[in-house]
Amino acid sequence: MLSTLLSALLGLALLALDQAVKLHIAGTLPLGESRPLLPGVVELRTVHNYGAAWSSFSGMRWLLVLATSCIVLLLLALLVRRVVRHPLGLLAGCLIISGGLGNILDRVRLGYVIDMFNFLFMDYPVFNVADICVVSGCVLGLIYYQWFYEKYDKKVKADGTPESPSGGV
Repeated sequence: MLSTLLSALLGLALLALDQAVKLHIAGTLPLGESRPLLPGVVELRTVHNYGAAWSSFSGMRWLLVLATSCIVLLLLALLVRRVVRHPLGLLAGCLIISGGLGNILDRVRLGYVIDMFNFLFMDYPVFNVADICVVSGCVLGLIYYQWFYEKYDKKVKADGTPESPSGGV
């Protein structure tokens, strides 16, 4: 129960951080301009992303809102129904939900997502705090599923055999 609360609080804090950083960047760094954050490594650059990762689905605002909302609601249902109980799975879910909500808020409110972190040492899309949450949550979710789900959260019948997903129907 404590890990659920801590994961939820971290998710809320990261959502607030995402929105605060976006608000700060939008108010202090004009679109397309940049300034060093870690010289030679990362710069802050204001970008309006009208799509998803690598600007895929550009201009499909409501499809992205709908798809992201479905993912967020599915993960929320898994966490609320306690299908995922291991702390690593809880953390992964909360990170993905937090990042998804951060980008949904931008898309609904602005019509685009504000991105600001630009790697200087490689060709990689400009990204934001919400994107960091989603990617980190996905990596942790894969680790959870690969090494912890089966042992801690997989449902089994009283005889030790796995429960069928459809309840035996």
